[in-house]
Amino acid sequence: MRNIKNTKILIVEDEILIAEHIFEILEEELFTNLRLVHDKESAKVEMSHFLPDIILMDINLDGENSGIELSKIKNDNATLIFLTGQYDASLMNKALKTNPEAYLTKPIKRLDVLASINLAFIKKQASTLQIKDGHDTVNLQFDDIVYIVADGNYIDIHTETKKYTTRQSLNTLAEQLSSDTFIKTHRSYMVNRTKVERISSTSVFINNLEIPLSRTYAFNFR
Repeated sequence: MRNIKNTKILIVEDEILIAEHIFEILEEELFTNLRLVHDKESAKVEMSHFLPDIILMDINLDGENSGIELSKIKNDNATLIFLTGQYDASLMNKALKTNPEAYLTKPIKRLDVLASINLAFIKKQASTLQIKDGHDTVNLQFDDIVYIVADGNYIDIHTETKKYTTRQSLNTLAEQLSSDTFIKTHRSYMVNRTKVERISSTSVFINNLEIPLSRTYAFNFR
């Protein structure tokens, strides 16, 4: 289980006093992995290199609604919390389409900041698989996992872009995943149900890849 204090948090706010106030709140609470920027270009750099877990994003960055546009190009694993000093129905509707975790209204309150970050962390933990990949610890979002294959004492976890190999049993891994989303097709295979494109009597198909479906587990797809 990850420590919330190690969560990578990026603060994107052009009002310097507000930005530093949030930063100080988190420092006082012993968060150790913080970055702070005041403009769009710096935010783009941090989103692509720092790869934050949570972004506190000012909607009206640089006097525009560019916080909304920035949120559309954030790194995929980042959870978004908007900062806003005003309520505007049309602006809120645009912001909602980016699927933020929460809104914080200015003036920023300490308890609101901490509560929103705690909630975002808890939700992320509930949909994240943490594995050892060699010497590295990797956090995979459930939605990024396509299928899993057991090979002896190891399992291969396939995402859209990469394969991760870790030492544990398929049954042990299954206990860490959502049983509504991840289902076995065979004693050595488990798939993300949402990725399945086609099913036959003996196989399931994901991205034109054929994965065996045994009679023992065929009932999962009825």
